[in-house]
Amino acid sequence: MTQLSNLSRISLRQMILALVLIGIVGLIAELLLQKHFESATQIIPLATLGAGLATTIIAARNPTPASMRAFSIMMIVFVAAGVLGLVLHFKGNMEWALERNPDLGGANLIWKSLTGATPALAPGALTQLGLLGLVWAYRNPGNAIQIPEQGD
Repeated sequence: MTQLSNLSRISLRQMILALVLIGIVGLIAELLLQKHFESATQIIPLATLGAGLATTIIAARNPTPASMRAFSIMMIVFVAAGVLGLVLHFKGNMEWALERNPDLGGANLIWKSLTGATPALAPGALTQLGLLGLVWAYRNPGNAIQIPEQGD
């Protein structure tokens, strides 16, 4: 029962940050296991995650306005890199599908692009982590810039 009472002392903000950290470490491990470093574009998510891990640790340990700003910017980079990855994965699958069958088009081409060898939606995990990080940073006590809620 003591473990449950200790768990109840963890704030929602701390749980969100833990999810961001676990997600970053998990994605780094996944990309390394998949050898996702064979081209310059494949290094983008690894470099982004490495920088994100550093800024997350710094912001968690010392949530100053500067560290929170750096963290928030890094989370925006996560969102952008995730969207870029979605496009690159989809485009690569589409090119492969058209090489194999130049007559593909419409819904069949979209389906082949989504279900190709490269997981088209996998980079969305990076986007999700970025959005989750922005939720953690929103109205964080260490952030000097506070967005007032309506009625404040």
